[in-house]
Amino acid sequence: MIKAFTVGKNIFSSQEHVLIIAEIGTGHNGSFQKAKELVAAAKESGADAVKFQIVYADEILHPDTGFVNLPTGRIPLYERFRELECSIDFYGELAQYAHKLGMLFSASAFGLRSADELRQFNPAFIKIASPELNHFPLLERVASFGLPVILSTGVSRLGDIERAISCLESNGLPADMRALLHCVTAYPAPETDYNTAVLQSLSMLFNSPVGISDHSLDPAAVPIAGLLSGACILEKHICLSRSDVGLDDPVALEPAQFFQMSKTVRELTGKSDEDIFNAAQAYGYSKDFLQRIIGDGEKKLAAAEKDNYGKTNRSLHYIKDLQKGAVLKNSDIAVLRTEKNLTAGESPEYLHYFIGSVLQKDVTGGSGAVFDDIIERKMR
Repeated sequence: MIKAFTVGKNIFSSQEHVLIIAEIGTGHNGSFQKAKELVAAAKESGADAVKFQIVYADEILHPDTGFVNLPTGRIPLYERFRELECSIDFYGELAQYAHKLGMLFSASAFGLRSADELRQFNPAFIKIASPELNHFPLLERVASFGLPVILSTGVSRLGDIERAISCLESNGLPADMRALLHCVTAYPAPETDYNTAVLQSLSMLFNSPVGISDHSLDPAAVPIAGLLSGACILEKHICLSRSDVGLDDPVALEPAQFFQMSKTVRELTGKSDEDIFNAAQAYGYSKDFLQRIIGDGEKKLAAAEKDNYGKTNRSLHYIKDLQKGAVLKNSDIAVLRTEKNLTAGESPEYLHYFIGSVLQKDVTGGSGAVFDDIIERKMR
């Protein structure tokens, strides 16, 4: 049987009560009033928890990473993230509001600054998004907090998950304080790419509670398949309207859709597979369709995310132009997403190796930091 996930006094399992997380992310677009409306909508729609994203552009991207197309035009992706930065008080007040409504509060941390700020609110758990699965300095930091950690595992291979868990455990996070969320890192993600049977594999391999982070457009298909596969956590984006301008609004559920998803999950939780399949047919989901979502259980990159592997994930990047002979300092190199048009660097686990090393050639800001750039280690 798949393990339950414990958050404070709350125990979440696929057989009794599934943890439903309403992912608000940055859908508030910096408006505190809209953020409160989204929290209230999540409560009314049956969610147990709300989750935001504490964004600081410098923790995520280099300014030269590329462009994003928005309804308002084509703008640098870095600048779009800068627009989404909010004060620490913004999230502190939202945490209080969520607690007032009887909801769990959390957020995704994307670097050390956002993690330390999130910790101040004593969140129910810390969320690590799929691209940060290999952000080892971040994993080391959150492991020391003594709080539950939920890791999303999109655009990753088994070895990536294994290294992330090893990092958490070696830095003091007990196995019973982490959970894995299977995810397809595509927006939107095709339902039949989800392969939810992988939950069984992940649970057995890593002795971990498991769940689904769902970016598909259908409100309930993937959550139902997740229940059939043992999910004790379900996360889906929520918005006030899919026509809003938030980055994730086009793939989020409007409140009525989110409510229907939550209602369906609550009605089916604890039922036998046969009863779930029969009920799903009444909701319009054929057994064949659900079985295609469930898949074969092998952990592999989904077709919709293959091209993102190595780009969405973190690697080492130079912050600025540097000349041959420079001794690398902490201010010269960062753990960033490669994204649009930059070249990937070495894995973040080698950050300590680069600091104090000497460049054997000129390098360009934004480019990936690779071993061939280094001629020697400076003795310290």
